[in-house]
Amino acid sequence: MNDVNLSKRLKTVANYIPEKAVLADIGSDHAYLPCYALLNGLALSAVAGEVVEGPFQSAQKQVKKSGLEDVISVRLGSGLDVIQPNEVTCITIAGMGGALIEKILEAGKQKLAGVERLILQPNLHAHHVRRWLLENGWELINEEILEEDGKIYEVLVAERGNAEAPYQHSTLKKGLLLGPFLMKEKTEPFLKKWKQECEHYHRIIDSISGAAPSRENEAKKKELHDLIVMLKEVIEE
Repeated sequence: MNDVNLSKRLKTVANYIPEKAVLADIGSDHAYLPCYALLNGLALSAVAGEVVEGPFQSAQKQVKKSGLEDVISVRLGSGLDVIQPNEVTCITIAGMGGALIEKILEAGKQKLAGVERLILQPNLHAHHVRRWLLENGWELINEEILEEDGKIYEVLVAERGNAEAPYQHSTLKKGLLLGPFLMKEKTEPFLKKWKQECEHYHRIIDSISGAAPSRENEAKKKELHDLIVMLKEVIEE
């Protein structure tokens, strides 16, 4: 039974929801992900959290349309304010920037009691999320990178554990930026993403080179050059 068609990106997130989870989907938009999870037996119940009135109402309509009002609670509120400690076992946050996901997790730290798994899908700057996980005792247990409609997305899965474990086979800087699991697998979307980033950094260097010389400009050029060297090591090895 499934009346919700998920994007490839959200289906990838859904694949990591543990069996019999009590789910909280933060920034749920139309509540497609929690509806899909309940209709397909991935979760026992869910909270769909939304901070904006329009999407909150859309989520309510979708939950009603799916006949899931008894098992999905749609709540209006910011970040993890929509849940209580020990209320859920799994949290998904998808479709936001990495810095915003980090901010939501940090602001709602006390709400993570009882949570066994975090499934996080930053649209960009995933290193912000990895650093927060590392600093707060959450071990990255898997990562996936995918391309959909010309955009590349990363999905990070974490559980409480040895947060440093995934980073033992590379430098921390490299692991946080590129992803310890993604670096090993080097899939096509991974290589495409970082080749594009290298080209982007080269364009910035060219732009800086055309500007008036300054200490700041030279420092920025060196930083970008070092980054390109690091990325090429990974891409080409």
